[in-house]
Amino acid sequence: MSTKAFYKHDEIGPNKPGFAKTRSIIEAAFYGNNVVKVNTLREAYELAKNSPGTVVTDMPVYHGEEFGLEKDAKVLLFNDGSVTGRCAAARRIAGEPGVDCNDLDKKVMDAVYDTRWGVMYHAEVFIGLDPEFMVKAHLLIPEGEENILYSWMLNFQYMSDQYVKMYKESKPYTNEPDIYIFSSPQWSHPEHPLGLTYFNTATNCAALLGMRYFGEHKKGTLTIAWAIANRNGYASCHGGQKEYSLSDGNKFVASVFGLSGSGKSTITHAKHGGKYGVTVLHDDAFVINTETCSSVALEPTYFDKTADYPIGCPDNKYLLTAQNCSATLDEDGKVVLVTEDIRNGNGRAIKSKLWSPNRVDKIESPVNAIFWIMKDPTIPPVVKLKGASLAAVMGATLATKRSSAERLAPGVDPNALVVEPYANPFRTYPLANDYEKFKKLVADKNVDCYIINTGDFMGKKVEPKDTLGVIEAIVEGKAEFHKWGPFSDIEIFDWEGFVPDLNDPEYIASLKARMNDRLEFVKSREEFKDGYDKLPADALEAIQKVVDELK
Repeated sequence: MSTKAFYKHDEIGPNKPGFAKTRSIIEAAFYGNNVVKVNTLREAYELAKNSPGTVVTDMPVYHGEEFGLEKDAKVLLFNDGSVTGRCAAARRIAGEPGVDCNDLDKKVMDAVYDTRWGVMYHAEVFIGLDPEFMVKAHLLIPEGEENILYSWMLNFQYMSDQYVKMYKESKPYTNEPDIYIFSSPQWSHPEHPLGLTYFNTATNCAALLGMRYFGEHKKGTLTIAWAIANRNGYASCHGGQKEYSLSDGNKFVASVFGLSGSGKSTITHAKHGGKYGVTVLHDDAFVINTETCSSVALEPTYFDKTADYPIGCPDNKYLLTAQNCSATLDEDGKVVLVTEDIRNGNGRAIKSKLWSPNRVDKIESPVNAIFWIMKDPTIPPVVKLKGASLAAVMGATLATKRSSAERLAPGVDPNALVVEPYANPFRTYPLANDYEKFKKLVADKNVDCYIINTGDFMGKKVEPKDTLGVIEAIVEGKAEFHKWGPFSDIEIFDWEGFVPDLNDPEYIASLKARMNDRLEFVKSREEFKDGYDKLPADALEAIQKVVDELK
């Protein structure tokens, strides 16, 4: 699919698709006489390399010429001051209860006006890497923010000849205009001390104000792309997907859903000792066609934490840019990155697509299994969910620990377990939309659904080898699930060292409390945001049944 880039005269005007107040404020700024178009990655690289404060390391970009850079391009480092993570508290979404669009629109008007005094850069990318799902996005950002611009063009698909041709041949969606994002990272306002990320996803636009962290630009762009996918028959996925090729010739497609730090990238990129052929779609952003169950990746590269990749790690040769890391001189006098989190938490880097040699942009085979990754100390390493409503509502009540990628408002406990529906804090449409799509995959498309715990189970750490062992047993058809205690719709695969003691009253009390937390979360959606995220009755019934069976 391709989005709409221009309009005939009779398509322009009030109440026409694509013409609403917020979008009109944002899009007009792109045509100002202070705007400079950045057409290629080489241009963006030169701008970022020469931007004040950039650290040009002596680390070469591996095979940079394969994706539009000069052969001698180097890894660039830029640090954002004390801001090193996303800020959910700054998000405002048009259409949600309590969001004053009139007030926010005026603030965006003033923000746009204030940028008239300097040069603005305009870049374009594609989101989605297959003709089935490709949308075009535009970013407008001030001079001085060239590193964000460059990383944005690297993170998504720059306009190579191959992808421009592919986009032209994709199916046009005349009801979906191009994405327009206006960014002013140095903006400040007393009413928004943490900044403002204002989304009008109905008309595919956003304003990112006071946001220096690149992750806000990456996820802000994906937020709109996922909203487009949701409107057009896709399940929007913040997770990873891979396809296993088994020795008997069969395929097994697994989708894993979890927040940053949950282990989704580890699971997605695991090679399993060469036991199978493995192809990877992506470890962060993709969409599933709810009719065909095929899947499309949204990004070519990876925006990963650097803490696990110390200097000398072979994976570092695939780095393209780095954010919020340090640098030092090595024994040869070369400037190299200090990739472990010494300067701050959540050091980040964009890694090349070449890091995963088994990458594909689309998996045609239908999804076989969904894994909700939870860090819930009452859940064993794996359980299987029977029934589409229970499978979907467990995704809607996905429980985990907060990530260091988050910038929290004052007073928020960073250690508290939280519920993040479908591990996607970037949803801008009613929660019931995701619920119905995942329910359809299980009910109508025979997709199996599991919960895997990658945290602690009653004080004992679930190691990566445990998680991967469980998944391998499922993929190979060797996992023997049986009824779990009193539950009629949950089955368990006993994993050595992690078998729950259902005769332990303390464990039963803890398990019941956590299941009741999920029940209360579903109930709370009836009042939260005036019922904007209310789930269907069968969702409440499914989780209520689980709680009742623990009595």
